[in-house]
Amino acid sequence: MSEINTKPSKFPRGIDLLHNPRLNKGTAFTEAERKALGLHGLLPPRVFSQPEQKIRILQAFRANKSDLEKYVYLIELQDRNETLFYRTVIDNITEMLPIIYTPTVGEGCKRFGHIFRRPRGLYVSYGDRGSISEILRNWPEQEIDVVVVTDGERILGLGDLGAQGMGIPVGKLSLYTALAGVYPARCLPITLDVGTNNHELRDDPLYLGHPIQRVIGSDYDEFLDEFVAAVRDVFPAAILQFEDFATHNAVRLLEKYRSQIRMFNDDIQGTASVVLAGLISAGRVSRIELASQKILFLGAGSAATGIGHLIVSQLTAHGMSENEAFQRCWFMDSKGLVVNSRSDLAEHKKPFAHDFEEIADLRDAIRALEPTALIGVSGQGQTFTEDVVREMADINERPVILALSNPTSRSECTAEQAYTWTAGRAIFASGSPFDPVDLGGRIIVSGQANNAYIFPGLGLGVIASRARRITGDMFAAAAECLASEVSEETLATGSIYPPLDQLRDVSANIAVVVAEIAFRAGLAEADRPEDLNSYVRSIMYEPNYPDFV
Repeated sequence: MSEINTKPSKFPRGIDLLHNPRLNKGTAFTEAERKALGLHGLLPPRVFSQPEQKIRILQAFRANKSDLEKYVYLIELQDRNETLFYRTVIDNITEMLPIIYTPTVGEGCKRFGHIFRRPRGLYVSYGDRGSISEILRNWPEQEIDVVVVTDGERILGLGDLGAQGMGIPVGKLSLYTALAGVYPARCLPITLDVGTNNHELRDDPLYLGHPIQRVIGSDYDEFLDEFVAAVRDVFPAAILQFEDFATHNAVRLLEKYRSQIRMFNDDIQGTASVVLAGLISAGRVSRIELASQKILFLGAGSAATGIGHLIVSQLTAHGMSENEAFQRCWFMDSKGLVVNSRSDLAEHKKPFAHDFEEIADLRDAIRALEPTALIGVSGQGQTFTEDVVREMADINERPVILALSNPTSRSECTAEQAYTWTAGRAIFASGSPFDPVDLGGRIIVSGQANNAYIFPGLGLGVIASRARRITGDMFAAAAECLASEVSEETLATGSIYPPLDQLRDVSANIAVVVAEIAFRAGLAEADRPEDLNSYVRSIMYEPNYPDFV
């Protein structure tokens, strides 16, 4: 990746320069730059440094009363001064990550048609079939490293939001830049507008997509085939990251395209990697290694079974038989325990169906199976009831409770509930962040099993190596790397993940191990640098203003 050209002759002048978010420095343009670029009179007379500008931004950001207002404010900052946006986010990542992504991005998507300011990314509609390559070529940048795409059918735990799901790829790519230094100019968010079955949205006069029933079946598949082929043709070096596709499409599309293009599904593979890391870290606290754990999942969608497959892969890689590894993972869906006697199981659930009695109730399943870890990926809030959590605590000295559903309203239980019902013995993490819990004077800091720990670094490693394919081994290595980044001091606070303000270093370290796998497996199209660690850090974008004169 190359630095942008900073010769004055290559840039717009005057008001056009100020309206270019990638180049605009606002009040940070120096006197010499203002003179050379025709900016005198177009800006207030005083010159401010970037740190001084950041003070103003933080004051205005914090003055907003609601998280949604803060979300809109940051979008507007990104639209007018991209460099200052990223500088502010990077320097305040713990405060701003929950705003630019989960949980606030969910509310942003729900309200997207009502808070829309200016277009960002590409919308590819079903009516565009036959000309998708042409539409992709409308994008002003020719060199793209990462494309994040959604069809909006399963946005977080909120369901079908159609074209308003654009907030997801926009937010994910902001994290690629903030956390892994992928150049913003080389990131492309795309939403596939294939309709929505959300009647409320279709009746909303401000809905941004075509208000039609969702396209399905062979029509949908042919549209996706054309889209993937177009991405491969127009942006041949790009990673294609699938986000928030419904389970019935997510699993099969991953299997269909993973060997054709450098792609992955973050909900399946990224989630699996961050959860595997959490289980490894939790084992350091409970003194129960992964090979000795029995894991019960509430929810058996693509994310849940994706976690299960990565756990099985990790266990078999360390010597366990595949049959025994599958016996470590148990699933409950809306109809009860996933067992062989059921005739209603979807294909993606069948590998995890065991010979066991049918059990409909979660607490009864816990009693029968005696799991060491309970993982919620159900999308159903408050399903880890007091009785359920106490049952886990009766069985385990340090029960692992992972309430992973997003946004916060869909979390299976809160951090306070998990700690209160277990007298502080739970090893807890969640999909959305919770405040520290004061339990009788003991402050417990819960971890957030956020995919942002994985996908930015993994993507950076693929970019650094130009890996032709993204493999399961890469996600397993990323998980092991993430778990190794958790210090004993962090574990003592209650968290099984590193502090968020360490995410940029974590991403760089994950990128190195992922790139190593690509070079070792013969998947890399780039030449291996002598010092891979230094090279990875050298290609990471830093949001500093260019000098124009």
